[in-house]
Amino acid sequence: MRLVFIGECMVEIAPDGAAFRKGFAGDTFNMAWYARQLGPRDWDIDYVSAIGRDAVSDELAAFMSAAGVGTAHVQRRDDRTLGLYLISLQDGERSFSYWRSQSAARCLAEDPAALAQAFDGADMVCLSGITIAVLEGAGRDNLAAALAAFRKAGGQVAFDPNIRPRLWADAGEMRDTVMRFAGLSDIVLASFDDETSHFGDASPQDTLERYRSAGVPRIIVKNGADPVLGAEGGETVTVAPRPVARVVDSTAAGDSFNAGFLVSALSGGTMAENITAGAALSREVIQHAGALSKQAVAARSLS
Repeated sequence: MRLVFIGECMVEIAPDGAAFRKGFAGDTFNMAWYARQLGPRDWDIDYVSAIGRDAVSDELAAFMSAAGVGTAHVQRRDDRTLGLYLISLQDGERSFSYWRSQSAARCLAEDPAALAQAFDGADMVCLSGITIAVLEGAGRDNLAAALAAFRKAGGQVAFDPNIRPRLWADAGEMRDTVMRFAGLSDIVLASFDDETSHFGDASPQDTLERYRSAGVPRIIVKNGADPVLGAEGGETVTVAPRPVARVVDSTAAGDSFNAGFLVSALSGGTMAENITAGAALSREVIQHAGALSKQAVAARSLS
């Protein structure tokens, strides 16, 4: 099994008591990291992105490799560096401040041939709304064409809309592009709070039906602590996640859910089993600080 995740990994500055600590994270990289922790060791987990040639980019490349995430398709650029974000926390809920205008990842889809090479031999390609939002120039069109060719050759595409309006020129472009890439996907992993805010969906069922009408075969609608909806083959299931007494840090809640879901799905799980696996990992992640938590993975393995 080979999974390819595509997007931007950034420098993360996170609260650590009275100080801050530096790490690396980003929605699709978080998914890749958790998939590597959960998936069988003979699976290949690769990341597709672009980084600089400076010291912090070297640190990130080493961090990816040490985590077991393949970097053969991480481009290096002399004219760019990494984006950076700062996490602020209040009662376990996070907000972010970003510095990413010179992020090399904005150029990751400049070369169609490089995308085709990165996707060649993969079973699944995973991306997000942030992946497509940050792309410059012809990047979105290049990526859309590469995904279409990949699916035509038998590959599967998983897409988390992960809507971040500040990354888009306007709301109309954002909605149109999200739905364009949803239509190129086999699995959509949506979050109801995003969908109701930016598409006006009145309920998770409305979100599910909108993606179903776009021709998406498998749809998941996450909804925080409320039940998760899943649809496949005309059937819908509802799974209520176990409650959490205290949320420490909700960073990567959705990303870890996605990883748990996809590893279960690619291992042959049912829709209900896949949702349960995603919710169980997310439940542990939000009880630990930071986007990437080995403690959460260990706790999930013991539960």
